[in-house]
Amino acid sequence: MTKPSGTICNDTRASAGRPPPRAGEGQDGPSTPPQAPQIERATGLLAGVRQVLSPHFDARPKGVTPELIVVHGISLPPGEFGGPWIDRLFAGDLPPDAHSSFRDVAALRVSAHALIRRGGGITQYVPFGMRAWHAGESQYQGRSGCNDFSIGIELEGTDTTPYTDAQYESLAALVRALLAGYPTLSTDRIAGHSDIAPGRKTDPGPGFEWERWRRMLHQPNA
Repeated sequence: MTKPSGTICNDTRASAGRPPPRAGEGQDGPSTPPQAPQIERATGLLAGVRQVLSPHFDARPKGVTPELIVVHGISLPPGEFGGPWIDRLFAGDLPPDAHSSFRDVAALRVSAHALIRRGGGITQYVPFGMRAWHAGESQYQGRSGCNDFSIGIELEGTDTTPYTDAQYESLAALVRALLAGYPTLSTDRIAGHSDIAPGRKTDPGPGFEWERWRRMLHQPNA
């Protein structure tokens, strides 16, 4: 497994053999990201956010840089928010017996670059320059294997639950930081998981207001 250069502060409570935090404990991080978050290009890390290193990532193909941002939705257990379970899924130590819904997903080797909790706090799991395993079988504008050239951002939520104001604000701030840090990214190349895997995935779903969020992205002071 390729490891990033630089240092990630791993939250040891998400590691195997440690007791998980109680529901909601220490999971949301700061209520919002820094007003103008910045990405350190040498490490691919976003300054000032909680970071939990996932083992589920590797290097992008040689010469490939991020060109697409994919917005996802996730909740564990389904429809429930808070708690340590998303961290533990991406860390590879989700206990299959902790909830009946976990049995089908506990063995998955998946990750995203970042998660935005309901309160707007951001957790980063994979350096942005590396390849996270978030898209699965996917295609964007005729190009398959979206993990190779994309950045995956999870929103804690469901397809039909309205996302929060804080999540829209944090997502806009994070995407602006990504656009500043990676010139190969563009506001024209931002898609939902459902867009790159139609028929297989439905997230972030109709609960995500794309037009509202794009206005916020283009009008950061509005």
